[in-house]
Amino acid sequence: MDYLSGMIFNQTGWVISTAELATAGIAALVFLAFVVALVRSGRARRRAEAAATTRAAELQGHVSELLKTQSELSGRLQSMSEMFGTGQSHLNKTLSDRLDSLGHRLSQSVGEQTRTTGESLKQLYERLAILDVAQKNINDLAGQVTNLSNILDNKQTRGAFGQGRMEAIIADGLPKGAYGFQATLSNRNRPDCLVFMPNAAPPLVVDAKFPLEGYSALKEAASPEGLKSAQQHFRTDIIKHVKDIKDRYLIPGETQDTAFMFVPSESVFAEIHERFEDIVQRAYKARVVIVSPSLLMLSIQVIQAVLKDARLREQAHIIHDEVMKLMTDIGRLDDRVRKLAQHFGQAQVDIDQILTSSDKVTKRGRRIESLGFGDSKPDDLATDQAAERPRPRLAGNE
Repeated sequence: MDYLSGMIFNQTGWVISTAELATAGIAALVFLAFVVALVRSGRARRRAEAAATTRAAELQGHVSELLKTQSELSGRLQSMSEMFGTGQSHLNKTLSDRLDSLGHRLSQSVGEQTRTTGESLKQLYERLAILDVAQKNINDLAGQVTNLSNILDNKQTRGAFGQGRMEAIIADGLPKGAYGFQATLSNRNRPDCLVFMPNAAPPLVVDAKFPLEGYSALKEAASPEGLKSAQQHFRTDIIKHVKDIKDRYLIPGETQDTAFMFVPSESVFAEIHERFEDIVQRAYKARVVIVSPSLLMLSIQVIQAVLKDARLREQAHIIHDEVMKLMTDIGRLDDRVRKLAQHFGQAQVDIDQILTSSDKVTKRGRRIESLGFGDSKPDDLATDQAAERPRPRLAGNE
């Protein structure tokens, strides 16, 4: 049975095995599949050719439309090119005109700006010249301040500075002969100034040698201990100076019993009265008055008024004699004026008589003119005779 299943007999008597038969079947199937594939590929090729033909026709239509569109676009582009050309020429002309206008405006603006800049530079140079002068003045002032600082640092030059300020104030406020500088007293001391008082009163002593070393140390103190030490030093210097003025310059019968201690700075004067009231009281008890430049000026003005009053009193009898002589002259003038008034009154009477005679002559001439050479009427003659009589003179007119 197995053998039969493995062998197949064909009609011609050829024995074909099952494997061969299977192989043949497979080959037939492969061939059939190949044929089918060929048929399908032919159909697909025909369909592809038909589709390609259709697409070619469509593409040809599209190409025709594109060519037509391209032709239209070419026309439009040419029109636009012409329009752009015209617009560009117009734009070029407009731009050229505007550039010319802008160039003209820029030229004017640059010219105006140049002129304005020139004027500004001229004003700047003038101001710089003024600033140069001001800088020079500032440098000169700085030099003067430096010199002043050097003066204040040196004791001798500082004393000369205070002496100069005091002398300037007194010389401006008093007449010559009312003061004396560096005069020698009976004890051979020489005060800075003596102000001569009226009525043979003793002169007033003014001292200008104020010690400023303690004040400088007081201002330069950087610590509480240093400040306290500077204050004590300043207080000691002033008290000693007050004592020196009292002992040297207050001489009974030769000088006033009060002397001036001149402080050449208002700030120092204010500092003394603000923080060192005890020094002011001590100086007052010692009959030494501390004065600043303004107070010294005020005191000199008061002394000047006193001197003027004294001079007026000294000249009072002369003024009285002159007033009496003036009254005599006024009485004599009054008498002469009265006599002149009498003369004027007599002259007025004479003038009235002359006017009366003139009126009479005028009336006679008119009558002669109107009546001829006839005699006048008795009444008229009587009137004329009465008019010709002399008038009595007023009493007191002789």
